[in-house]
Amino acid sequence: MRPDDGKDAPLRSDAQRNRERILAVALTELTRSADAPLSVIAKKAGVGQGTFYRNFPNREALVLEVYRYEVQQVADTAATLLETRAPDQALREWMDRLAQYAMAKAGLADALRKATNPQPGTLARLGHGPVSSAVTLLLRANEEAGTIRPGVTPDDFVLAIAGLWQIDPHGDWQPRARRLLDLVMDGLRAGAPGS
Repeated sequence: MRPDDGKDAPLRSDAQRNRERILAVALTELTRSADAPLSVIAKKAGVGQGTFYRNFPNREALVLEVYRYEVQQVADTAATLLETRAPDQALREWMDRLAQYAMAKAGLADALRKATNPQPGTLARLGHGPVSSAVTLLLRANEEAGTIRPGVTPDDFVLAIAGLWQIDPHGDWQPRARRLLDLVMDGLRAGAPGS
């Protein structure tokens, strides 16, 4: 089978279930320990080594797919929040969810850094698309509502919240993250036309 063949053809339902089980177990195990053995992940997912390696030929492929899926989940909450909350409330709540993700998935981030070590910048490139889209959506909604200063770009926003990744996820991170994100939100609101 050529590598491209699986990309276009839909997976059989049992193959899809196997893949989803592997990803679910991998998320748990890699979040717990960046060095979780692939054999343990396969065994806990209830699949054989052949099935495992057909889906994920190496650690990097597995880690990248788990990370990609998780980042997309966080990014997708932006639109959902905007449907039920005022733009500034949606943005602030999304920032909390991003912080929760960042702290809860510290092991996954370590696994990703280890798996992609020869390719600097992979972590940033993987999260940039979905996260940038979510941030763009939230910033645009807030700018249109007049709840943040005009002209804030997604890159500005990401730089402003970069301190999240300096917080120790194993300590009492919630108050520090909340304070940092409140400061960022206050800065975004300063000079807003609607304030």
